[in-house]
Amino acid sequence: MADTLAALESAGDVDAARLTSDPLVGAAVERLLSRIVDLAVDVNSHVAAVALRRSPGDYRESFDLAAEAGALTTDLAETLKPSVGLRNAIVHEYVHTIVGSAVPLALKSYAEDQRQIAGFVLDRSG
Repeated sequence: MADTLAALESAGDVDAARLTSDPLVGAAVERLLSRIVDLAVDVNSHVAAVALRRSPGDYRESFDLAAEAGALTTDLAETLKPSVGLRNAIVHEYVHTIVGSAVPLALKSYAEDQRQIAGFVLDRSG
């Protein structure tokens, strides 16, 4: 996750105009955002399976279960759940405006996701 967030940050300022005018940057940013959501959902699902002995029914629920397990705060889970819709928009090739506005949120919120999950794992293993 850290490498993917760093790669996304290296894209610099990203907005709808840049994503439209530079298709290579657009494709890279879309793929990185999709990968970040997929990685987070995978980790959330693993946390839920180990800590709660439950599996999420969908991507959004994985954030709820990670919060229920104590791996994420409820506030962060609520902040991140809409990114599932972003991932779906990317996969189905929706508009660049949505993607461009998602980059700053992804960089901030998924860095916090990574920090909280790491703390949870360290607390449980210590």
